Amino acid sequence: MHTLIDTYRSFPGEHCGSVAMRGLLNHYCGIELSEDAVFGLGSGLDSGYLSSEDLDPPIILFGRTMGLELDIASALGVDYREQAEPDDEKAWHDVREEVLAGRPTMLSGDILYLDYRDYKVHFPGHRFVLVGFDDDSEKAFVADRMRPEHEACSYSALATSRNPPEGMSTKNLWGKFHSTEATCSMVDAARLAIERCATRMLEAETLPLGAEGSGLEMTGGVAGTRRLASELPSWADRRNAQWIAGYAARSIEKFGNGGGYFRRLYAGFLGWARELDESLVAREAPGLATSAADGWTALSDTLFVASEDGAPGDVWAKAAEQASALSDQEARLFEMLADR
Repeated sequence: MHTLIDTYRSFPGEHCGSVAMRGLLNHYCGIELSEDAVFGLGSGLDSGYLSSEDLDPPIILFGRTMGLELDIASALGVDYREQAEPDDEKAWHDVREEVLAGRPTMLSGDILYLDYRDYKVHFPGHRFVLVGFDDDSEKAFVADRMRPEHEACSYSALATSRNPPEGMSTKNLWGKFHSTEATCSMVDAARLAIERCATRMLEAETLPLGAEGSGLEMTGGVAGTRRLASELPSWADRRNAQWIAGYAARSIEKFGNGGGYFRRLYAGFLGWARELDESLVAREAPGLATSAADGWTALSDTLFVASEDGAPGDVWAKAAEQASALSDQEARLFEMLADR
């Protein structure tokens, strides 16, 4: 059997989650938004510091929330839901049936295993949209963020990506629209999204993740950046210090986040929201967010130096100072946004 939803329009962009939701909202709801607006309406910004000796590397930085896709639907008043499915065979059957019914379907997986991407490291939680399949060639057709044309991925690679044998797994997570009409105005959606993001960035704390006893925990928001600043000097004493620093540097600047640890996307959203309604965003806020993005880019550069052989001994202290300054700067930004 062969099927392809050729009416689905994919918009190339900077970040997988906001690109996927941009396309899906356009397809199902007729809502046309920029990627910046999608990211911000999803309250997507975070500063997650994940740590566990079971991770590789054992410290991972994550600059967006886990719930962006659900949060933008909630802000707009659209009924969109996601569910995991531990049974791999049923997981494929479920999303296959969605596509047969003409419904493009959100998927999540580890980008390392997707055979149309030249990716060398684990990156779980990658988002892409299933738009077709061909049983004869055993290829699935997916919309990803890199280009408007769909990509062909082998069934085996897709299955491994969706529920990988090692590392973190989203366990065949997939999403479905149960309504297609937005019940909230764009101004109300933006106001809610800004409030959510500011509250989380200012109030987030350390939380356990994974199974009990796994040791996996994450500190989010401004507290996550402060934890990064306090622990950065100790990275130098780890046997895998260069690997940790190099992965962190790429997470900040390279791994599909628009540069500056997603802050450039959020700065664009704040500018868009201010044009929508000046009362939503203080005049200084978009510039402050852009300044924070520049600061994260500079920190990434420092961490790249730390990842190289022969790095100067003071590079770790420099990185810690940069992270500390960023935590103060972002606290001011989100206090400003919360006050509005």
